[in-house]
Amino acid sequence: MLRNQTKEVAIGSVTIGGNHPVAIQSMTNTRTEDVEATAAQILRLERAGCEIIRCTVPNIEAAQALKEIKKRIHIPLVADIHFDYRMAIAAIENGADKIRINPGNIGSEEKVKAVVDTAKAHNVPIRVGVNSGSLEKPLLEKYGGVTAEGIVESALDKVHMIEDLGYDNLVVSIKSSDVMMCVKAHELIAPECPYPLHVGITEAGTVYSGNIKSSVGLGIILHEGIGNTIRVSLTGDPVEEIKSAKLILRTLGLRKGGIEVVSCPTCGRTRIDLISLANQVETMVQEFPLDIKVAVMGCVVNGPGEAKEADIGIAGGIGEGLLIKKGEIVKKVKEEELLETLRQELIHWER
Repeated sequence: MLRNQTKEVAIGSVTIGGNHPVAIQSMTNTRTEDVEATAAQILRLERAGCEIIRCTVPNIEAAQALKEIKKRIHIPLVADIHFDYRMAIAAIENGADKIRINPGNIGSEEKVKAVVDTAKAHNVPIRVGVNSGSLEKPLLEKYGGVTAEGIVESALDKVHMIEDLGYDNLVVSIKSSDVMMCVKAHELIAPECPYPLHVGITEAGTVYSGNIKSSVGLGIILHEGIGNTIRVSLTGDPVEEIKSAKLILRTLGLRKGGIEVVSCPTCGRTRIDLISLANQVETMVQEFPLDIKVAVMGCVVNGPGEAKEADIGIAGGIGEGLLIKKGEIVKKVKEEELLETLRQELIHWER
């Protein structure tokens, strides 16, 4: 699909905007000043496919911890700042690759200028973030409440403020928990904003509801060619955010690589524990850097035919199943051997 062209912005070793791929982000939920726990969580996220990580910096201890955390990780680190401009300055001085601020809650223009001057001196990008929940009172009155138009106006006001201070190394994010309001806001801002857009549905919810809302919202926005980096916001293990983001991008054709698992919904014909098997397969394939399709089918009616459309698949029978590879039945194995049989095939898959 045709991507909206924006300025390129380097966040540490990752560049977004222009023709660069949409990058996947997440945010730690540890106490940032706990270096061991935070670094360990980031390393887990790296293994899952996270490309940019954000940590909250609410105090000076957290800001100072960034220096040590960066020594232990391999992806760019973004400092999330609210209210205290001094934390933004400290985060930059301790190695943050980008800072996220809402200039509206940082304070006076002098304080914003101090942050901008420090970012400029270190050539650190600033992500200007505006959420629907932080919309200013004059804009609420102007538009009669929270609206897409108000969110966009607020964000562009903040962008112009920083531009007027002589800095344009910027990323912009406008988020709302209202999916369609978020979509409309992105449609409005894309033609007006030359900077890369960080896209997400804020406060989306649990792994179940958050995935649905994020898939719908991000799917529409990205399909329209808008967005340069994304976060799927979920209440839960942040590794789930990465798994969801990768699948959204692959489904839209914006990301190649990784095993795609397809499985049937089961019915009364199913004679193996397909639900458990499919979940085990989906977890197991994460460890393989292959770009193939794996089918997990439950019965002898449609299973073999559908499994043949995948690169490799298993189709259940009565307490047993078929291994099907590149359209050909390879062998029949017991139900309890299906998962390990598939694993061994993936281990020896021609790369």
